[in-house]
Amino acid sequence: MINKLEAIADRFREVEGLLADPQVIQDQARYRGLTKEHAELIEMVGIYNRFCRLGDEVAGSQELLRDADLDVREMARAEIAELEEERAALEQQLKVLLIPKDPNDTKNIILEVRAGTGGDEAALFAGNLFRMYTRYAECQGWKVELLSSAESDAGGFKEVIALVSGKGVYSRFKYESGTHRVQRVPETEAQGRIHTSACTVAVLPEAEDVDVDIDPTDLRIDLYRASGAGGQHVNKTESAVRITHIPSGVVVSCQDEKSQHKNKAKAMKVLKSRLLDSMQAEQRAQMAADRKSQVGSGDRSERIRTYNFPQGRCTDHRIGLTLYKLDGIMQGDLDELFDALVTYFQAEQLAGQEV
Repeated sequence: MINKLEAIADRFREVEGLLADPQVIQDQARYRGLTKEHAELIEMVGIYNRFCRLGDEVAGSQELLRDADLDVREMARAEIAELEEERAALEQQLKVLLIPKDPNDTKNIILEVRAGTGGDEAALFAGNLFRMYTRYAECQGWKVELLSSAESDAGGFKEVIALVSGKGVYSRFKYESGTHRVQRVPETEAQGRIHTSACTVAVLPEAEDVDVDIDPTDLRIDLYRASGAGGQHVNKTESAVRITHIPSGVVVSCQDEKSQHKNKAKAMKVLKSRLLDSMQAEQRAQMAADRKSQVGSGDRSERIRTYNFPQGRCTDHRIGLTLYKLDGIMQGDLDELFDALVTYFQAEQLAGQEV
């Protein structure tokens, strides 16, 4: 670890020197790249410098352990204990910072919520989940743009797809992909029996043009009339768009906008993100030595969480965490849950590095 950190510190000093070079300053593209690299390294280098200073301070205090004065030796022991505790905490921070960065962490996301088993109750819960995520995003100052939705007759959504944009959105949402199970008494249940329903959530990093190159000849684009709520516009013009990516068989449709061009643009955004997610899933599968290494990779076949309304609890089965604050969670209070997931999967990565 120390060798890695020394190399990073050397690079940081090199970057600082380059940023002061007049020739580099004139090359705006290079200057911006170096400025970004400087910003990415400064936290780690600052912590490493403090870590090194603490080592020197511990060595200095250990010299005092040989002092003839008993009080001085006692003070030195107490100081060493404090310094070692701080040094251990900084070492843990440095280990986390050395974990290879997920290149998707800074990206926006395509959030997809679909009703699963449970009929109308599953659709209602899909609506609950989407509102939960929307409220959380709004509290973070992120923007939520509806891309596509299909409402159920009883309320809620059969399917809803949205673009969530802002700083670090994927890094917070990336562990939400999977099957979400709900246990509660439906409003239509006369005898008060608890029903179990499920929804699936997919979190896809928003694809940029540089991420996915799509050959236009691989696409089949169909136009049709919109259906559902929409006033006079519905069934009047062929503004709804369905795009099929022929090689993969992925189909995306959008009808939320009155403009055919806007619907096509939204559908292409979703298509690119799905294709990017599929490509990255294949890469993860090839790299995985066993199934355990894929925990948290977005395997949507697994039940990841249960929301039990009668008991007011939310349980994440991957990390064994149960929180008795379901009302707050459904209102978008997700930080405690998200923080626990990040901490758990960071520990998994650290353990993998140390093997």
